[in-house]
Amino acid sequence: MSTIIEAIDLKKTYMLGKIPVEALRGVNLKVDTGDFISILGPSGSGKSTMLNLLGALDKPTSGTLLIDGVDISKLGDNQLSELRLKIGFVFQFFNLIPRLTAKANVELAMSIANMNRTEHNKRTLELLETVGLKDRINHKPAELSGGQQQRVAIARALANNPKFLLLDEPTGNVDSKTAKEVMTLIHTLNKENGVSIIMVTHDQKLANEARRTVQMFDGEIQSDTVN
Repeated sequence: MSTIIEAIDLKKTYMLGKIPVEALRGVNLKVDTGDFISILGPSGSGKSTMLNLLGALDKPTSGTLLIDGVDISKLGDNQLSELRLKIGFVFQFFNLIPRLTAKANVELAMSIANMNRTEHNKRTLELLETVGLKDRINHKPAELSGGQQQRVAIARALANNPKFLLLDEPTGNVDSKTAKEVMTLIHTLNKENGVSIIMVTHDQKLANEARRTVQMFDGEIQSDTVN
């Protein structure tokens, strides 16, 4: 088992006008291949800042963040863009392109990574079958339920064989029955496909679905427990 993420004394300070705001205050965290962890905390706890850093969307003020062995603070914009291709993002509001079919939404992620057309088609069909949407490939988002749209978003996140999936409140925009179905899929991806998952949430019940829960408060990790 290898380490895919390691944060060492990670700090992030934002300026609110002339006032410094410490969003992260010396966070230490390690995530191994095959892990399923939740980062839990209320608004203002630092979990959104952690999400941005783990997704290589921002850089720390100080400390070290290694993603797949690479220190992100030393990367330029183009290198950060390349690193993001190793990360699968799944958001609360799906972020699908309305005019594209499920198949085209997934294929778009591959075109960004310069995968050839034949590979596009084969992998897209495999992924949509994996998430249970083999019979919905030509449907546009408006023709899909909320749960089906989230499944397309998960297939898209898996398009480029990412090192890990980063989930931001993945069930926050669906009903409770659909939320269970989405979480069942996420568990299957983790247990059967070996996909490493980091889920950011404010919901204790959802956090308990993970194998580990990292509790954040005021920019610090309060606890890191096995569920």
